[in-house]
Formats: sequence, structure tokens, C-alpha cells
Amino acid sequence: MKIWTSEHVFDHPWETVMTAAMRKYPNPMNPSVVGVDVLDRHVDPSGKLHSHRLLSTEWGIPSIVKSLIGNCRTRTYVQEHSVVDPVKKTMELKSCNISFTNLVSVDERLVYKPHPHEPHKTILTQEAIISVKGVSLSSYLEGLMANTISSNAKKGREALEWVIKRLNAEIEEFAASARGTMRNSMAAAAFVEK
Repeated sequence: MKIWTSEHVFDHPWETVMTAAMRKYPNPMNPSVVGVDVLDRHVDPSGKLHSHRLLSTEWGIPSIVKSLIGNCRTRTYVQEHSVVDPVKKTMELKSCNISFTNLVSVDERLVYKPHPHEPHKTILTQEAIISVKGVSLSSYLEGLMANTISSNAKKGREALEWVIKRLNAEIEEFAASARGTMRNSMAAAAFVEK
């Protein structure tokens, strides 16, 4: 078993980062995620948003791994459960693979919350527990997977920044459109008054 952890501070408020996290896929930084299906989403009586999603991923599996697992299938699936608490301003996301579980399990936990001393920033803490089963090189493979997770986590943070830029562009476009609509309405009203 290998445990990987990381902490990152986003220079954005929690609401912005949480919104981006919910809209993270698809993105150009994580092209291996080829599908996201919402299996369940509901708000509980305390106001927390619960989501259960299925992520479909397409990985190029190295030939050594294919020889170990005896399978050429490259599409894998991950289930993701998240809870957004708007009162406490936390988002906890837990995910685990549901493909190849007889050989490997990866359990991830991400928590987004406001920075305790700089409320306009958001802290992301990540943890992954990796277990490779049934092969003599399990410790080595777990180390390789931890390195891959670290690399993918960096891409995931870049993806969130990309989504945030897109969200800000959408907001600016909407605001510009609204300003234009208001100017046109005021010009039309002024014309009618004459």
C-alpha cells in the first residue's frame, strides 16, 4: 500500500473553485476522461448537495502492464461521490476505481475549503491510497502509480484554473451582452419618447 498526499492553495474564493470543480470535465489537460455521467444528485435536508458520478477514462496501458493483467481493454471507470456544504464552505470528493479492482485499488479524497487566514483563497488537500494486489512487483508498481497520480493532480489543478478562466469569460460575455441589451432598450425608449 502506498499513500500519496498533497496540498495546494488556489488564488480564488471557495465558491469559484467549487463551481469549477463541478464543471472540471471535459478539459484539455485531462483528455483521458472521456465521459462523465451523473448517477444521482440531490440536496439533503441540511442543504448539502450530494453527487454520485461515473467517470469513463481511456488510458494507454503500457505493454508490461497489459502482460500482467492479461487484458487489452483501456477503458476504465471511476465512481465519484461528492458532498458540497454551502454553510461550512467545504466540498469533499471521494473517488475509487471500479475497473481492475482485483488487481489495483486507488481511493482518492479531495477536500476544498476556504483558506483559514486568507478567505479569498481556497485550500485543496488531496490524498490517494494505492494498493496493487497479486503481483511480486506491487511496491514498485504502487510507486509508479503514486508518481502518475502526482502528475495527474498537477494537471487537475491546471484544469481547474482553465475552467475558472472560462467561467470568468462567460460572466464577462454575459455582462457585456446585458449592457448591450440595456443600451439598446434605453435607446429605443428614448426614440419612442421623441
